[in-house]
Amino acid sequence: MVDKAEIMDESGIFRAVTRISHEIIEKNKGVEDLVLIGIQRRGVPLAKLISEKIKGVEGKAVPVGILDITFYRDDLSLLSEHPIINGTEINFSISGKKVVLVDDVLYTGRTVRAAIDALMDIGRPKAIQLAVLIDRGHRELPIRPDYVGKNVPTSKFEVVNVKLFEIDGVNSVTISDLEKGISH
Repeated sequence: MVDKAEIMDESGIFRAVTRISHEIIEKNKGVEDLVLIGIQRRGVPLAKLISEKIKGVEGKAVPVGILDITFYRDDLSLLSEHPIINGTEINFSISGKKVVLVDDVLYTGRTVRAAIDALMDIGRPKAIQLAVLIDRGHRELPIRPDYVGKNVPTSKFEVVNVKLFEIDGVNSVTISDLEKGISH
């Protein structure tokens, strides 16, 4: 897949994460009862980055959990005969907490719906908010993010590629043309 354009470089990603972190603190009037849950895979390092930024501002660590939504997807049978399971790791109660779900790209909204279903099986949060690095549009469900790094209008024939150092060895967001029915 050949990149057509770079949407964000490393410093752009860090600026967006810093802004999202400040917006989370402001909207929640601090970090009391706040937890971050990263959606596997690239939502996890983003949630950790946001937590670090919040700690730098507020002086308090915000717990970070990891959520694997594989079995909650409505397209599980279309994905693969043997889906890759990355695992959920939430070592704290989410009941009564303000949960900020963190993901890299918001597209149809189906991943977020699956994440909400998974969270409700774990506990009953006081509120669920959504932070995404990229909102590319094309929603199929009535889901909107509370915090957005960047809105990127795309066609359905394009792919947004978020690369994060912890997974890909580089921090960048690019756009490329769709190949063989893959979409993100």
